[in-house]
Amino acid sequence: MPSTSRAGSLKDPEIAELFYKEDPEKLFTDLREIGHGSFGAVYFARDVRTNEVVAIKKMSYSGKQSNEKWQDIIKEVKFLQRIKHPNSIEYKGCYLRDHTAWVSQYLFYSFYFIIHKKPLQEVEIAAITHGALQGLAYLHSHNLIHRDIKAGNILLTEPGQVKLADFGSASIASPANSFVGTPYWMAPEVILAMDEGQYDGKVDVWSLGITCIELAERKPPLFNMNAMSALYHIAQNESPLLQSSEWSDYFRNFVDSCLQKIPQDRPTSEELLKHVFVVRDRPETVLIDLIQRTKDAVRELDNLQYRKMKKLLFQEAHNGPAVEAQEEEEEQDPSMGRTGTVNSVGSNQSIPSMSISASSQSSSVNSLPDASDDKSELDIMEGDHTVMSNSSVIHLKPEEENYREDSDARLRGSEPQSPPQGTRHRSHYRNREHFATIRTASLVTRQMQEHEQDSELREQMSGYKRMRRQHQKQLMALENKLKTEMDDHRLRLDKDLETQRNNFAAEMEKLVKKHQAAMEKEAKVMANEEKKFQQHIQTQQKKELNSFLESQKREYKLRKEQLKEELNENQSTPKKEKQEWLSKQKENIQHFQAEEEANLLRRQRQYLELECRRFKRRMLLARHNLEQDLVR
Repeated sequence: MPSTSRAGSLKDPEIAELFYKEDPEKLFTDLREIGHGSFGAVYFARDVRTNEVVAIKKMSYSGKQSNEKWQDIIKEVKFLQRIKHPNSIEYKGCYLRDHTAWVSQYLFYSFYFIIHKKPLQEVEIAAITHGALQGLAYLHSHNLIHRDIKAGNILLTEPGQVKLADFGSASIASPANSFVGTPYWMAPEVILAMDEGQYDGKVDVWSLGITCIELAERKPPLFNMNAMSALYHIAQNESPLLQSSEWSDYFRNFVDSCLQKIPQDRPTSEELLKHVFVVRDRPETVLIDLIQRTKDAVRELDNLQYRKMKKLLFQEAHNGPAVEAQEEEEEQDPSMGRTGTVNSVGSNQSIPSMSISASSQSSSVNSLPDASDDKSELDIMEGDHTVMSNSSVIHLKPEEENYREDSDARLRGSEPQSPPQGTRHRSHYRNREHFATIRTASLVTRQMQEHEQDSELREQMSGYKRMRRQHQKQLMALENKLKTEMDDHRLRLDKDLETQRNNFAAEMEKLVKKHQAAMEKEAKVMANEEKKFQQHIQTQQKKELNSFLESQKREYKLRKEQLKEELNENQSTPKKEKQEWLSKQKENIQHFQAEEEANLLRRQRQYLELECRRFKRRMLLARHNLEQDLVR
């Protein structure tokens, strides 16, 4: 698939075969988000065709880098279609809708949530590791690398089958060299792959070792660091170890084997399947018992939360009448007014389904309102779904409206326009029967004081807001001014920089030409001096050779005369033999002189070459010094 194809295009038949044509929104119902990541979101859903519970992974390929996202989706779908193993998730299909790919898979339990309920036992970790190793061995035998092994990507079925999941980071070729994975679980060679080369399936073995520590200690090593610091420590420091001493030597040895820093020393997934830690005897139902134990823990937590909610609702149901009872007591006994109000507000603050605002709701103290004003006040309270409790206003949620309506009905019983209702509730509201709006002096005084305090606080807040707006306006003006100055300064600096660059380029060009001319001149001078030096040596050697030849001639004549004298002294030797002996002696002398001449020429040639090399060395040093001077 070429990378230049448009995201979401199904013109290529090979790509179109990867996706089903049906509308996923009609096939899957009851979608509820159960997880989120960089790829998108995972949803719980129900397949309407088979009524099965499935997991839907929604991956969007719209927005920025849409082509890269589309290629990642295609790669993951191809990967899921390719793998078929009991220890990998079962792929059901992929659908497209609104620039989003819906990948459907069977829903399993994640160990990420299981280990956060209760620490795992060693035998449970062994069973989980065994299943994960079988899945990894299958992937590695097909030259596939998962590259994101961690507890969150190891799932568990209802019958206790371990499944590998989330192949979004997987590589379909081994070896690989991409920087891919989750930081705390990444192997050192993955972190250093950009600089030091490729890696193979043994990176999954390292991640499995980190996952074992995660299952044992409920978090991976270096989890308290930020991601970049953790990556540095993984690449530079020694391998992590199990901290607690409660684990067996088999488990420790298994983790140490997985976390060998050098990949060549780290065993393969096939070799680890033979490790004592995973092959030793354990109950067959260990994972089923783990699932049941987790279910029981979740059920117990749900029951506890249900009891808490039931208690809150029970308190909430009795809160409305309690507020009115407090109000009646305050009107009957002025000395208990403040205490009653504080208790009322304090008790209601513990109920999460109610919001309480301490705003003053004082009535007129200069005149006595008539019945119509009282009715008006009650109508306003009914419309706002509010119960007044002296200086506190308690806003009821919809589920409390029944209690509010009962309270309003009893309050309306005190109105003169409704005599039957007033007669029916006279026994409960005998202090309000005729003067329902009258407040005690202490209540009125307290309300006035609170109103003054609220007014003062409101004025202070208004002043603060005014000051904040003024400061923000000044800050924005200053920022705009500084931004303008910065832009002008940047333009001026850019212009100066461009001018300096042009001047520097022109000066550099002139300087280069000047240096080239100086170097050429120096090269010519050196060549002439070398030529003169060679001529001088050759002239001396020529004189030496001529002198040597002259001396050889004289020596030859002298030797020849000596030989003739020796022959003349010996009269008994025949003339012919004398001639032959003399010729032989002459040849010997000439041969010796020729060898001497050749030796002289060889010495002269060697001397000339040596002196020329020395001269060239001196010239090169002088040239180098000249270049250094020109550079300076």
